[in-house]
Amino acid sequence: MNVLSIRDARKNFGQTPALNGASFDLRQGELLALLGPNGAGKTTLIRAIAGRVRLDGGEIRLFDRVLDGRQTSRELGIVPQEIALYPLLTARENLQAFGGLYGLSGQQLSKNVDWALERIGLSDRASEIVKQFSGGMRRRLNIACGVLHQPRVVLLDEPTVGVDPQSRDRIYDMLADLAASGVSLLLTTHHLEEAEARCSRTVIIDHGKVIAAGTMSELVDQTVGRYRLVTLRLDAALDAQSLLDVSGASNGTGMDADPRIVKARLRDVAAELPPLLERIRTTGRAVDDVDVRGPSLQSVFIHLTGRELRE
Repeated sequence: MNVLSIRDARKNFGQTPALNGASFDLRQGELLALLGPNGAGKTTLIRAIAGRVRLDGGEIRLFDRVLDGRQTSRELGIVPQEIALYPLLTARENLQAFGGLYGLSGQQLSKNVDWALERIGLSDRASEIVKQFSGGMRRRLNIACGVLHQPRVVLLDEPTVGVDPQSRDRIYDMLADLAASGVSLLLTTHHLEEAEARCSRTVIIDHGKVIAAGTMSELVDQTVGRYRLVTLRLDAALDAQSLLDVSGASNGTGMDADPRIVKARLRDVAAELPPLLERIRTTGRAVDDVDVRGPSLQSVFIHLTGRELRE
């Protein structure tokens, strides 16, 4: 079931289009990654869903109700990239303050605060002021404040930026638990490895439009294809004729910047790699190392958005 639907979302800032017809869905219990280069429209779209930006065109539906952009739905949880905490309050006091803003009080507030502290691993630091916390602890508390009221849909903007691996694992464990309980999560990130490993689907946006969406397998089929990149490090460089002999019938076989390295794109490694190794052997060269890599989300992302820097 789709809990959030964006259809033909459009937004201009002056003469600059930030969103140019973006459309996608978020399903129940899904952890969905929203990826894109700088300036692609990710933050504008998150703000539009949160009710902080009004669209110029298109619509956003939350549980089949159209959001008008005038206010934030109480069924949403929002975790901004910027740390939004009171540094001179304790962790518990921060959660109590945000809980009060969400309308929680009494036993329900106390219960939710205890739940949040336990989930982010800060129960034993609940009485310490946030100013003394590490960056990872602040990031985890920042997320806890956004989900304290137990929303059904959570928007997270770069939730793991600047945190250590242990805090990152704790954050994603918490998000996985939320998804398992039926909460739907939409997150933006520049950590493509995290998105590939942790998210069930990915949406890639560029120039205000969704240019690809699907599971990792679907994105690979739509873009780079199911080849394997094989990198062979030789004991010495091949000359031009030897390279031609090695290439044989293998498409995409060629030299790297390092003349001792040969790279090949193979679809069937088991069938195509042994003949390639044999052709190298007949040139008199030895293979010192072999590296085989499948298509990654990064290769898909670069294929779709290009390599140029975005400011």
